[in-house]
Amino acid sequence: MHYADINARTIDRWVEEGWEWGIPISHEEYLAAKAGRLSLLLTPTKPVPRDWFPDLAGCRVLGLASGGAQQMPVFAAHGAVCTVLDYSPRQLQSEREVAAREGYDIEIVRADMSQPLPFADGSFDMIFHPVSNCYIEEVLPLWRECFRVLRPGGRLLAGLDNGINYLFEDEESGQVRYRLPFNPLKDPEQRAALERAGDGIQFSHTLEEQIRGQIQAGFRIVDLYEDTNGRGFLHEHGVPTFWATLAVR
Repeated sequence: MHYADINARTIDRWVEEGWEWGIPISHEEYLAAKAGRLSLLLTPTKPVPRDWFPDLAGCRVLGLASGGAQQMPVFAAHGAVCTVLDYSPRQLQSEREVAAREGYDIEIVRADMSQPLPFADGSFDMIFHPVSNCYIEEVLPLWRECFRVLRPGGRLLAGLDNGINYLFEDEESGQVRYRLPFNPLKDPEQRAALERAGDGIQFSHTLEEQIRGQIQAGFRIVDLYEDTNGRGFLHEHGVPTFWATLAVR
């Protein structure tokens, strides 16, 4: 089985178990967005700065690996024309359910983001990509696809894992166990650890892959911030484990 299929099944299971990133927004939260509230996460705890977003009325938004009905309903409430791409059927089911509940249209696409994106050049004004490329082995091809499907001047908002979490089998212990890069397709010990934990297939990525990769794809990075896990040993010691970037095509 390809690792993307393993990850889709894993995330489906997590959603059924109540995974925090798979709980759709409530009707009350949707109404708050309709009233003008715009508070979204690319990383675990820090809201995206409001000035990172363009005018959302009529904005063509791609939610990239952004299923689960946490972000797309907010964009739809602000008047955006929304497309969501995800590989988890359960996350996409949530998108359908919330769109039906709130009465807005959304294009829902099941696709593997490690493959070419199924959209024409210049299809979108903004891509919203929460932390998720830790589930694909190579990120540069994805950045190139993002560049291709954005219009000139379009924005890429991305949440990125900086790899530090993958040093630990049990992050709470604070004991380093693994070397980086973390790639379970090449390291049987790492693969076994993920299987024991039921965590699918995950990969660490470097600053060069995540930040320089966007630049190599043609983007101009105009802002960024760091974030922590939000809890646990590393968070308590102030160790940043995520980045978020705003890049312009």
